[in-house]
Amino acid sequence: MRNIVVLFSLLVLITACAQKEEKATFQYTGNPLIKDKFTADPAPLVHDGTLYLYVGHDEYYEGQDTASGGREFNITEWLCYSTKDMKTWTDHGPVLKPTDLEWGVGEAWASQVIEHDGKFYYYTSLQAGEPYNSKVIGVAVSDSPTGPFIDPIGKPLITDEMTSNEPRGWWNDIDPTFIIDDNGQAWLSWGNGTCFLAKLKPNLVELDGEIEIVDLPKFVEGPWLHKRNDLYYLTYASMGEGRETISYATSTSMEGPWTPHGELTGMAENSFTIHPGIAEFNGKWYFFYHNASLTVDGRPGAIGRRAVCIEELQYNSDGTMQFVEQTSEGIFHNHSTH
Repeated sequence: MRNIVVLFSLLVLITACAQKEEKATFQYTGNPLIKDKFTADPAPLVHDGTLYLYVGHDEYYEGQDTASGGREFNITEWLCYSTKDMKTWTDHGPVLKPTDLEWGVGEAWASQVIEHDGKFYYYTSLQAGEPYNSKVIGVAVSDSPTGPFIDPIGKPLITDEMTSNEPRGWWNDIDPTFIIDDNGQAWLSWGNGTCFLAKLKPNLVELDGEIEIVDLPKFVEGPWLHKRNDLYYLTYASMGEGRETISYATSTSMEGPWTPHGELTGMAENSFTIHPGIAEFNGKWYFFYHNASLTVDGRPGAIGRRAVCIEELQYNSDGTMQFVEQTSEGIFHNHSTH
């Protein structure tokens, strides 16, 4: 009898694990990518044959039905998804929360994860408590792309007192993006209202020198750095006709100068914000962004209830990027060979 009970318990456990595993994967069926929850601020990372996608988890709260009142966004954690073929995706759940950082109190805003020398660095924007009481840039480190991520310095990497309070005051230090240039120099860019740029020391958790300002047309927030062939790209959320679009600039050096190329996208459906994430994976370039076209549990998309989407990114022979049309079909739009 005892053996039967043990066997039954094992079967229950195996079945539960199988069901859990089954729930953890889903198929990409067009935009939005993730359909069971609201997500925003996509940040792709390609590592060891897998694309990891980090997003903020937009969460509904009672009364979140207006764009006024100062609390449009309720984002308490960052989620991670991964794929090997852009079709089947694995849901890794929450991988970091602002409160995992001793000085963090909330607001899991746009971030980027990078890999360097076997370590994964999570550059985050969040709200810091005392003595900062403002938006800051933090960093957390892990041996795995899915965490756990640990605070290596015990304080924010960038605080409000380190940057000029230009158009956005105490919340201009958000939306970090990272790149290592061809000289091996690490760079971090961020900003809201002002685009900041700074070098990092080789340990990637300390600034190295002065914080610069990059003058970009209609810059609002959400910079994203990437390199293709001989060009560096600084893609960012710009102000369109009352709502954000995506624009970009290029340079042959991270030192600049940066040449603006105008808009890369139009405005996102039903969303004031739009946020770029760009990655090359399996021989193709992909453009990640968010709109507010998704309805979850009867609640439609809104300024703080967004949905991550994907399109294929195409380049012209001179290195400029082709305008990205936002579609419901997404990356399989007019590409029957995929």
